[in-house]
Amino acid sequence: MKSENRVLEAALNRRALLQLGAAAGLSGLLPGLAQAAARPDMLANVRALLTRWVGPGKFPGLVASLGRPGQAPEFVSLGSQGFTDADPMTPDTLFRIYSMTKPITGMAAMHLIAQGKMALDQPVHEVLPQFKDMKVQNTYDGSITALHPAPRPITMRHLLTHTSGLGYAIVQSGPIVRLMEQKGLIPGQVTQLPINGFTRAKSISGLKAFADALAQVPLVYDPGTHWSYSMGLDLMGHVIELLSGKPFDQYLKDTIFGPAGMKDTVFQVPRADAGRLATNYGVIQGIFVAIDEGNRSLFLEKPAAPFGGAGLVSTPRDYDRFLRMLAQFGQIDGKRVLSEKAVRLGTSNLLPKGVAGPAIMGPAGGFGAGGRVGLGPEAGIYGWAGAAGTVGMVDMVHGLRSQIFAQFMPADSMKLLPEFQTALKADVMALLEKR
Repeated sequence: MKSENRVLEAALNRRALLQLGAAAGLSGLLPGLAQAAARPDMLANVRALLTRWVGPGKFPGLVASLGRPGQAPEFVSLGSQGFTDADPMTPDTLFRIYSMTKPITGMAAMHLIAQGKMALDQPVHEVLPQFKDMKVQNTYDGSITALHPAPRPITMRHLLTHTSGLGYAIVQSGPIVRLMEQKGLIPGQVTQLPINGFTRAKSISGLKAFADALAQVPLVYDPGTHWSYSMGLDLMGHVIELLSGKPFDQYLKDTIFGPAGMKDTVFQVPRADAGRLATNYGVIQGIFVAIDEGNRSLFLEKPAAPFGGAGLVSTPRDYDRFLRMLAQFGQIDGKRVLSEKAVRLGTSNLLPKGVAGPAIMGPAGGFGAGGRVGLGPEAGIYGWAGAAGTVGMVDMVHGLRSQIFAQFMPADSMKLLPEFQTALKADVMALLEKR
């Protein structure tokens, strides 16, 4: 049964990653989105969509938003925080954002690069010597003993863009997953309940222990050769704390959360705020099953470590402030949070030469500091999604940002996200036709 759980979990998470990304982009919206956003009824179709999706057998509540340049966002908040939680869903409801943590970690790294404390193409082993002589699987997801020496070192660029060759338990299969589980390389928490496909192995405690254990696991690809979803941003958290001289969570608070006014973005939810934490649901054969309720959530407890790839809880209002700060090239409310150089670099395509980006959240694109970067007609788009149905995107060309927040896993089990994309496009086109 344990083996079956692991296989099902891997399948669910791999499928959720790909389907969530395909559903969530702003592809095709760029021309004229700034003009559309200036209209007061710009989310009419999105509001209707959320209304259809809130209710018995669907979602207890949802939040979406669209923000225009330099302005507070327009929110649509419907329903409640859970089927047995009557508290209304609001822009200040707490959500598990999982991999939407990655862009925050990426931008924290960009801050250090802009300060000259590390370099984009600096070998990771200069900070973490245990990563100097890495071995690579001869066959992807194959044997963990048939290995060859990595032909080049892992760099900071590789960690930020998922091109390090490091694996990920939610993506890999075979013996390397068992090795990761044995070592506690599970940088994310889902539920304490014994539910097939959702229960995970126990995470190792502390970012140093995490880094030391990860260095003992073979790479799945040669560094700098493939985009492969990874624990690179979790490892970057440890790099950041060593170079900054602060615990990673404290560094984020001092560098980004505090200056940007993100008062509710945390790795551990205070007990006093448990009433604002939405219930997370597993969708099993079309039925919603509560896997992490707000008043007894895993996120009320101290996490094994402040994992930079999947550990944060945030609110739609808080995350919009992060996106708005990026859209304004590092400033918000007249205060500089990050340098313009850091933001421009982090939202640009940082993939190593010759490496193709993922066809996730739209057509094949580039990748920046922890988030997808649009290319061609999508130039200027940057953002990422979370495993429990959250998406945050910013249009760096037009100064816009868009979000949707739900709490369900796997994220492709319902058609909410692709329908959200369609509704958002319809809102834009309808407004443009009235010009």
